[in-house]
Amino acid sequence: MTDIFYSTTFWQYASIPVIAALIGWITNWLAIKLTFLPLEFIGIPPFLGWQGIIPSKAEKMAEIAVDSTIAKLGTVQEVFEQIDPQILAQYIVDANMPRIEEYVDEIMLEEYPTLWDNLPDSAKQLLYARVRSHAPALVDNLVQEINNQVDSLFDIKEMVKEQLRENKELLNRLFQECGDKEFRFIINSGLWLGFIFGLIQTALWWFLPIDWVLPVCGLIVGLGTNWVALNVIFRPLNPVKVGPFRLQGLFLRRQKEVAGVFCNIVTHEVLTVSNIVEAMLNGPEGDRTRALIQKHVKPVVDEVAGIGRPLTQLVMGPKGFAELKQRVGEKAVAISHHTFNDKMFNDDRAEAVERIMRERMEALAPVEFQNLLRPCFQEDELKLILIGGGLGFLAGLAQLILIFGQSLMS
Repeated sequence: MTDIFYSTTFWQYASIPVIAALIGWITNWLAIKLTFLPLEFIGIPPFLGWQGIIPSKAEKMAEIAVDSTIAKLGTVQEVFEQIDPQILAQYIVDANMPRIEEYVDEIMLEEYPTLWDNLPDSAKQLLYARVRSHAPALVDNLVQEINNQVDSLFDIKEMVKEQLRENKELLNRLFQECGDKEFRFIINSGLWLGFIFGLIQTALWWFLPIDWVLPVCGLIVGLGTNWVALNVIFRPLNPVKVGPFRLQGLFLRRQKEVAGVFCNIVTHEVLTVSNIVEAMLNGPEGDRTRALIQKHVKPVVDEVAGIGRPLTQLVMGPKGFAELKQRVGEKAVAISHHTFNDKMFNDDRAEAVERIMRERMEALAPVEFQNLLRPCFQEDELKLILIGGGLGFLAGLAQLILIFGQSLMS
């Protein structure tokens, strides 16, 4: 018995399942890496080289992620209501009130420096006070009107798609973090599935020591480990009772956990207040949003001028006074760009939106929920499996030559 362990033949045969396990692990690891990396094409385009499957199809993958989830999780109106217009209005007032004097000075010094320099300080203070007193009502009315029209001011699906298309790293991370356990399962399963296939391969080689057996078995290991792992992740779609056991695809069993990860990323990094405001101001309906802001700001200039309006118009002229109102409107739009850059406020509002989105995502039917991760593999699943099969075939060929000393020419 001891002599067996010192036998070259024993170690040759014993190496078959070990190498098969390594083939399974390496091919599955490589398949996952090639799904996400590299972010940009490396090689000689269009065919001689590689780009990660998800980055290479960023637009389509972003559409899949949005259409299979965001589209089902809430309307623009619902998202905006969760952000809460009243809290939003109060935040705008609180954020900008300390800088009222700065804004007024900036506008007047740019447009009418001589008039503003010669205006008594008491008159300036009166103007500052009137702007402060009118600001809360102005913001309240503006936010309320935006809330009433928000469905037509920006497209939530297009906004999220654009964010994910432009940021391939974020798109990758969205899929990676949602499917983290499944990707690790695929890699690790390659090891033990490869070992099991290797035991079958060993028996086959023992009884049928023909040159093509090892390369073909290597091919099967490379193909089979990926195929089995993918089916275990997504099948069965719905829970199936087998005796005391409840069987369901690994990813589908984690629906609640994945919903938390997905909604956290989307609401804190994509569907933020600052991104929504940016989309409203610079999206396809940006002109309408700007016009809405100016519509609410211009009457305030009239109100602030008050009894001094005739004198103001006399000094500035009707055209100058109209330009001042236009300039104030433009300043209000510019302020909107940087008002919502406060991370703490964005995170606070994101948590409110996240709650409703997570509840709805947890309630998705399995057939809808699987569409979040399944497209990662479906896009080029066959290509990845064939790469694994090719590597397995080469590894089997190497076994035949290097371990068993067979020559391809014999």
